[in-house]
Amino acid sequence: MSERSEPPAPPAEAREPSRPRAPLGLDPATARVTWTVLVITGALVLLYVLRHVLVLLVFSVFFAYLIIPAVTAAQRWLPGVRQRTRAIAFVYVVLLGGLALAGAAIGPRITTEVGGLAERVPQVAQQISSGSIATGTLERLDVRWETIRRIEATLRLHAGDVLTYVQGGATAVLKWLGGAWVIVLIPIFAFFILKDGEALVASVTDLIGAARYRERLVAIAQDLHTLLGGYMRALVLLSLVTFVVWSLAFLIFGVPYPIVLAVIGGLLEVIPMVGPVAAAIIALTVAGYAGYQHILWLLVFVVAWRFIQDYLTSPMVMGRGIEIHPAFVIVGVVVGGELAGPVGMFLSIPVMAGLRVIWRHAGPR
Repeated sequence: MSERSEPPAPPAEAREPSRPRAPLGLDPATARVTWTVLVITGALVLLYVLRHVLVLLVFSVFFAYLIIPAVTAAQRWLPGVRQRTRAIAFVYVVLLGGLALAGAAIGPRITTEVGGLAERVPQVAQQISSGSIATGTLERLDVRWETIRRIEATLRLHAGDVLTYVQGGATAVLKWLGGAWVIVLIPIFAFFILKDGEALVASVTDLIGAARYRERLVAIAQDLHTLLGGYMRALVLLSLVTFVVWSLAFLIFGVPYPIVLAVIGGLLEVIPMVGPVAAAIIALTVAGYAGYQHILWLLVFVVAWRFIQDYLTSPMVMGRGIEIHPAFVIVGVVVGGELAGPVGMFLSIPVMAGLRVIWRHAGPR
């Protein structure tokens, strides 16, 4: 019998289907991962480069949320400003008038007090260097002389570090004031946000084809709108209340530099947790340095006011919109401060609350 000839083996290309080759010879899965990492890295770098512009836009949004109730009320109750643009312009004019009146009323007093503090800065530096800055206050509190001497020695030992921190803080403040003209752009951007914000949100929503995702996005936007609006208005109200109460109390008690200290307390109220503590330390330090005789009663007032704000005023004003555990608040403020300084500390709470809203709608069900 003749041997059967085996058919020739098919070429390798016919036996195995050809696989697509990624650029640079990478596997397709590896190429996708690499591309994703590069895109995310590029986005983060872009965010870092544009961080100042983004912060400006964020504060413009917050300012818009702050005045939108006044704009809505003007449209509803004033016949001549039914149009949105006219209502915004009217509210801006009223705000400028209010700021001008407030500046005329307390501006000269603040200028005088700031000038007095500035003249004493060299004396404060000298007392910090010698360690005697706390002597007068501690003596009035009947602290033992041995304890006073140990505190003076500690201050004298770390005087260089203290002065370095003070100088760094003063430099940062002056640098911020040098770029404070940018604040003028906040109401300008807020004007366009108030004027065209609803149309912009509607346009973005229309880009989503699936009705299910579109409804979810609308729900997230509505909750964020309510949350941010309520939070900003409550924050400003708490700051104003602190300024008014501190001004009246410091004037009645005869505390040195009452208006400046009240302004500092009101401004630092917007930074959760850390801001009020820093304001209290500043008030007690300035009062003690200026020779105020009732520093212990001032401490009692500051602590009592903190309890009133945290457990009475703040819950009434904030409502239940910001439901974040105090421990997470502290962590968020610290992380925000490490990432972006005072701006990050200010933005930490609204960012955490916003992420909580997004997780509630978009997270696993």
